[in-house]
Amino acid sequence: MIYSAHARIVVPVRDTEVTDRVEDAVRNIFPNVEFEREAGQIVGETHSLEQFSEKLHEQAILDTARREFTKRGDESGFSFALKKQAAFKGVVNFSVGNPDELGDIEVHVTVENPSVDEFVDHLAPPTEDGKPVRSEDRE
Repeated sequence: MIYSAHARIVVPVRDTEVTDRVEDAVRNIFPNVEFEREAGQIVGETHSLEQFSEKLHEQAILDTARREFTKRGDESGFSFALKKQAAFKGVVNFSVGNPDELGDIEVHVTVENPSVDEFVDHLAPPTEDGKPVRSEDRE
């Protein structure tokens, strides 16, 4: 199956922060991102979410990721927010509740192929007893 999606990443850059460092934090999670700098923020675009998916598997946070994706999803895609501080360390930490004082990494994923649900299953497969279960295994 060919997965086709596009992620738009918007991150505020505070006066106390170095823009290059903020870009590095985002690259820790989305290595193939390309940035444009705007006043007070950076905007990134990427078509590759494979490394992000690998981090979700490594950190064993697939269920959390699925919950976050479905909370802010529709038929065209889904959005989520990540903590900037964790991204500096290369860690995926979903931002829930109040945004961090430095601002969150806002990610909006538009799914072109296949359906949003199938793409979410690819990125963060459902789990049983904490282990990923592929749809082929469940049939």
